[in-house]
Amino acid sequence: MQGTAKDTMAELEAIGEQKPLKAIYPKPEEVAVLVYTSGTTGDPKGVLLMHGNWTSNHHARIKAFTEFNPDDRTLSLLPWAHCYGLGELHTFTAVGGSLGFMESVNTVVEDMAKVKPTFLVAVPRIFNKVYDTIVTKVNDAGGAKKKLFDAGVAAAKERRRLAEQGTSSFMADLKFRIIDKIVFQKIRNLFGGRLKGSITGSAAMNPDISKFFFDIGIPLYDVYGLSETSPGITANCTTSYRIGSVGKVIDKVKVVIDSSVVEPGAKDGEIVVYGPNVMKGYHNKPEATKEMMTPDGGVRTGDRGRFDNDGFLWITGRIKDQYKLENGKYVFPAALEEDICLNHYVQSALVYGAGREYNVCMIVPDFFALETFAKKNNLPADMKTLVARDDIQDIIRKEIVDTLKKKYGGYEIPRKFLFLAEPFTLENGMMTQTLKLKRRVIMEKYNDKIEALYKKQYDTTQRQ
Repeated sequence: MQGTAKDTMAELEAIGEQKPLKAIYPKPEEVAVLVYTSGTTGDPKGVLLMHGNWTSNHHARIKAFTEFNPDDRTLSLLPWAHCYGLGELHTFTAVGGSLGFMESVNTVVEDMAKVKPTFLVAVPRIFNKVYDTIVTKVNDAGGAKKKLFDAGVAAAKERRRLAEQGTSSFMADLKFRIIDKIVFQKIRNLFGGRLKGSITGSAAMNPDISKFFFDIGIPLYDVYGLSETSPGITANCTTSYRIGSVGKVIDKVKVVIDSSVVEPGAKDGEIVVYGPNVMKGYHNKPEATKEMMTPDGGVRTGDRGRFDNDGFLWITGRIKDQYKLENGKYVFPAALEEDICLNHYVQSALVYGAGREYNVCMIVPDFFALETFAKKNNLPADMKTLVARDDIQDIIRKEIVDTLKKKYGGYEIPRKFLFLAEPFTLENGMMTQTLKLKRRVIMEKYNDKIEALYKKQYDTTQRQ
């Protein structure tokens, strides 16, 4: 509607005052939101969350992060169509804080500088890429800059080690403070210069990267939850955290580890959640609801985990994603994929091998990293051409295999690789709004090429 009028807003307010309406307060058992799951392994399902579900989880978040206040500001990076993003919105508005919005995924750095957030709610992928960029630039610079950076990292590690032992060192603190002003302050400035920390969730955070950011003054608090649990289940927070874990169970939530659904002798089990945060069910999907819920009202998360002696929860895998190779050995592809994606040249990875003799891996290269490599080596900058080059594939393949050998058994390491020039994105339907791979969609699209990887016998030292 367009037009002009005298004191339009004032007149509207006057009408409202003359005809007041009684506020309608929702009941705890009434539907608050209908949120659809990301659909990583199947069709999205509508999760019915009541006002009681949502408010109980909100109060639990506030109880965990008591330091949130009206002066806090976040840069919203996550979609509000997902529980994770909605939780950020409600929490920061409830404490009187503020939210800025990124213009696009390509302007995050510029948006950080404008918004100057004090806290972030993000996925690990963001910090993984920042870390990768920092390390790559330092290594490329070499010389005095690299020596200074390495000295700062070493000093920060020493401070953390001493702190864990309950001691400190004047010289270690002094050395760190000097290098911090020269090196690490520049990194903090990339996030606007005011960032006190970040909640990270939706995927596992690499512990080494968490330690790096913790050491330079940007602690990452890994949390865990599902759409079906509104979403919070456990959280690391400023007063209680353990890097590598997903924290302790939050207020009014109960977690049970069901070992009956995993292999005999395992030290972990399926994570089952109880509490006022548990959904009513899936919209118009009674069978799916029955499959997800236990008879006594718990939610079967599909995730494997264990508690340590101090009550911190550790995620050990995902039941639906795990599979057996032909030799009967279990593989947890998510862990492999996360470590593969730490490679500078890798944007996305998907590992497959269910019922097969060995694992294979689809790789989407990081096109910016390839472009930089091409410029340094006077190669054509066409992405399809670069991705198809045997020498480039050999470099990436060797780096991945060499890294995985330090951590995984030989049966887990992919034997063959498929390099793709088309990225996995939201737009082409291969990625969810929380940046998770839609495994089924990807597998269906590239099924013929995956099958071809199993037709010829060769190992990772050979070309595709």
